[in-house]
Amino acid sequence: MKHVLTFFSLISFFAFTQEEVLPIYLTEEEKLQLSTYEFSTQETRGITTPPQGNIRTMAEWEEIEYLLVTWVPNFSRTLTDIVRAAVNECKVLIITNNPSSVANTLGNANVSLSNVEFVERGYNTIWIRDYAANSVYKDWNDSLILVDWIYNRPRPLDNSAPEAYAEQLGIPLYQMTEAPTDIIGTGGNFMSDGFGTGFASMLIMDENGPGNNFSVTPKSEEDVDNIFGDFMGLSRYIKMENLPYDAIDHIDMHMKLLDEETLIVSEYPEGVADGPQIEANLQYVLSNYNSVYDTPYRVIRIPAPPSTQGLHPDQNAHYRNYANQVFVNNTVIVPFYREEYDTIARRVLENAMPGYNIVGVNVDGQGGETLIAQGGAIHCITHAVGVQDPMIISHQRLRDTYETAENYVASAYLSHRSGIASATLYYKTDEAEAYESVEMTDVGDENWEAEIPAQSAGTDIYYYIQASSEDGKTRTRPMPAPEGYWKFKVLGEGDLSVTEETMDMDPIYPNPASAITAVPFSGYTDEVGTVSLIDAQGRTVQVIHEGDLSGEQIFFFNASLFSKGVYHVKTASNRRLYNQRVVIQ
Repeated sequence: MKHVLTFFSLISFFAFTQEEVLPIYLTEEEKLQLSTYEFSTQETRGITTPPQGNIRTMAEWEEIEYLLVTWVPNFSRTLTDIVRAAVNECKVLIITNNPSSVANTLGNANVSLSNVEFVERGYNTIWIRDYAANSVYKDWNDSLILVDWIYNRPRPLDNSAPEAYAEQLGIPLYQMTEAPTDIIGTGGNFMSDGFGTGFASMLIMDENGPGNNFSVTPKSEEDVDNIFGDFMGLSRYIKMENLPYDAIDHIDMHMKLLDEETLIVSEYPEGVADGPQIEANLQYVLSNYNSVYDTPYRVIRIPAPPSTQGLHPDQNAHYRNYANQVFVNNTVIVPFYREEYDTIARRVLENAMPGYNIVGVNVDGQGGETLIAQGGAIHCITHAVGVQDPMIISHQRLRDTYETAENYVASAYLSHRSGIASATLYYKTDEAEAYESVEMTDVGDENWEAEIPAQSAGTDIYYYIQASSEDGKTRTRPMPAPEGYWKFKVLGEGDLSVTEETMDMDPIYPNPASAITAVPFSGYTDEVGTVSLIDAQGRTVQVIHEGDLSGEQIFFFNASLFSKGVYHVKTASNRRLYNQRVVIQ
């Protein structure tokens, strides 16, 4: 056993049965254990000195070999849906004390077992995101290792789970478990861009700083940053204020990186619940940090669904959100709640990540299983193990442009342990057409370039990148290409005029509308103005957004607040006037 328990802790621990559902947050009984539970005293089977080499923590959208879950029978329907979505993308590794029972459950649900493996052992809880280890590469894109920390709960079987599956998979395990590099941490409060940037809430300092309640070595913020740099290759560690209504202070309950420069963020009605603090945190990030491409982060907002009574966390409702999702290669598994909100979320995600298979799994009452009531969702009950030979394809998407004479240069960072043999950029100007190919050129330092031929104003350009390694591995980015792609538009001078015009913009959805309704918008770099909802008499019934309109954004309004009928969403900016018709039913 990994931890040395006091007599009181042992009695408390064995009082829990494997069938009892422990929430993601501390129970009252567990809170009483904190003063006596010896978090930092343990027998380790991992390596407690930092790994050597060019260390890089994997981003969640990279290729994975295994998706991990812990099988708690109380949530067998939810877990079955997750496994069903994952087995066609990767192997699924299931921690369970009864493999035959799990196999029968999956088989009865017609889920293939060909990609399912088991780690037969006990467990305390379902929340494997928090206690599993992170996939890290010692040699940038080679030498996979797992890096573990001390779980911030008195749940010893969970805390020792990484040792069990690392041993079974034959992957070296490094542990931040011995002073002075003993770190209390949780996977739900960590995300990485794959290039040395980490994100967390200030919980990481609360639990490891001076006066912490976990008996680990007190550390300054510089100490914490250095430890994560040594073990996980972080060159910067961005920390945001804890949210007032999030009981666990995990960033995956309201924010997620979709790629190197895109953040998806939960949006609440103005002034409601954690909305103000989320916005303050977001503005802190945007004002102080750029993406790995040295560009401002793109922000995509998705409304946080309320309870069936219309309540949010500041009114004692569960912490519902769509950010708590997990990448499984070409599939993204997303928590779903109710159709009127899930429809919006699906459209937002499909627009943000064309080609990915968006799979919704209900966490709010499906078959009596209310996972969200226990404090977490899909990301919280899954983790991943990366592939042994990752191929990095990193590209900053091309933006809308007025250029109609010069070709469009696409640059990409391509890296594989055997080297890159060749790379191709594929593009087309009509979704119904076949892609044309342009060979990319190695311009040094693992950077490659290709030129898309100049196009006339009004043209949409869809493209993706494919690379092949010297030892024969071939991958694309976006990963689900050719179904997945990046897109940009060639603008014309006529787009500058402030006139009523029919723009080539994504339509409002759903339309007809009855609840939360999305207004997609693609603005110019310097565009500012107002987006308003106008009734049939021409009256402004709601100002949906006022201010910055630059870039790709999605605005929202709640159609249930208005009478049935025909309305218009009017955009009035320094660049144009634009109307879209919407029916409220």
